Amino acid sequence: MDTKPDYIRWIRGKVGHEPIILNFAGGIICNEQDEVLLQRRGDTNTWGFPGGALELGESADEAAVREILEETGLTVRTERLIGVYTKYFNRYPNGDAAQTIAFFFECNVTGGELTVDGGETLELKFFPKNSLPPLFVKQHQDAYEDWLGGRYGAYR
Repeated sequence: MDTKPDYIRWIRGKVGHEPIILNFAGGIICNEQDEVLLQRRGDTNTWGFPGGALELGESADEAAVREILEETGLTVRTERLIGVYTKYFNRYPNGDAAQTIAFFFECNVTGGELTVDGGETLELKFFPKNSLPPLFVKQHQDAYEDWLGGRYGAYR
């Protein structure tokens, strides 16, 4: 049985599918060939950066490190804040609605190896910077464009 906290499940148990504000953190990771790591997500079967929801009592960088490990098998260190992306609205396949606030970090790998769980993560793949597939939400696309353009500390 999974005993880790799950803020989203807890809050959804109280409000159902109603629109809420959720906080997420994720990272952009490159390999030695300067390619960008993407995760094909189990919930949407689309590509995005690894990351996920903050749990109660957790900082954004702690959440990014934890979520990246859970979704990729890689241990990372957050190096720089790329930006904070706040004015985005998502409706998920299960009917949940949320204004999502996401903190994106540039991350460096410090250990681990790529691992696909077949549930939350269907595939992990490094892509050349100029050949990324469409990203699953505009929030990820905006963070990528800021990072690619060398704009750190962005906010939208």
